[in-house]
Amino acid sequence: MHELIKTLENGDVVVYPTETLYAVGCDATNAEACKKVIEIKARPQAMPLPIIIGGLDMLSLVTEELPETLHELVSSFWPGPLSILVKALPSLPEFLSDDEGYTSVRWSGHPFAAELSRRLRRPIVATSANLSGNPPVALPEDLDPDLIGKVGAVYLDPPWPKGGQPSSVVRVLGVSRLEVVREGAVTVKKLCDKGFSVSRAQA
Repeated sequence: MHELIKTLENGDVVVYPTETLYAVGCDATNAEACKKVIEIKARPQAMPLPIIIGGLDMLSLVTEELPETLHELVSSFWPGPLSILVKALPSLPEFLSDDEGYTSVRWSGHPFAAELSRRLRRPIVATSANLSGNPPVALPEDLDPDLIGKVGAVYLDPPWPKGGQPSSVVRVLGVSRLEVVREGAVTVKKLCDKGFSVSRAQA
């Protein structure tokens, strides 16, 4: 943990486990570090980088808009694999937001990932640990050596990611109304079972 914290504080990139897959990330408030993640992955710059936090109290580091439906969502599914699109603070790097200023954030359900963010006291970028176009991975032995060679530190100890679907991504449309941008580990059925009205994003 200490090595990864130092690496993040120095503006470098790390590979670490999340509840679903391995992630490559950095201090999400550091624009140069975010750019480095994009370059390492050969990821299209137009694709915003998703982020994680280590607790509900850290959401204020990402957004000022906290509607009641957002509170209902996070109380039902966080910590866990549900990413929510929120209006990003203007101070955050542009690499995190889409053209409308929205960024994807979740409180990670993986104990190491959450603690990493808490100890850094900042949100952390959490994009899949693979070169763009290659499949994401959940096992240490499946990590791309080329990717590993480009980052500052790697955490390979258990608990490892559980694999399966990546996090789901949703947008709050109104009171108890959601749009599912990507269905993943949190299914539409699970959202509906909690009383949310759900529609799917247009392709």
